[in-house]
Amino acid sequence: MEEIIQEKISADHLLYVSLKYTKTCDVIINLILRWRRMIEKSIDALLKHAKKKKKISTVPVNPVKKVDTIRELFKDDKNVLEVMEMYEMFKKIEDLRKERIGEFRKNVALKVFYRGKEININLEKLKQYADKLEKFISTTKQFLLR
Repeated sequence: MEEIIQEKISADHLLYVSLKYTKTCDVIINLILRWRRMIEKSIDALLKHAKKKKKISTVPVNPVKKVDTIRELFKDDKNVLEVMEMYEMFKKIEDLRKERIGEFRKNVALKVFYRGKEININLEKLKQYADKLEKFISTTKQFLLR
């Protein structure tokens, strides 16, 4: 849990400090990569705990199977399912086609083309992601304490 919190602190710094002053798409990409690592660590911790509590028989090695197992374990938690959707996009962020909009300006945004859709990742969208991830981390914490 401590590693997850460290990743979250670093990500929050990128969101609330670095992005505020630099306003570049590189900071947005680094923030997404940081969130991706945080989600990966959370998934691993959740799966290990679920195995210990005998909710699953084995911890999958394959990343896709890990996400599927988490989806199965938390099928009633809408927020966890949304975070898994975000995570799938975050995993591919480096390979996706991107356009930088308004760099070094107040309304900096990164336009990402994912699954045939255009996703405009601006400050508002990043704050929505941060809220979902905040809930996800608290769900993770509660699950690990059971």
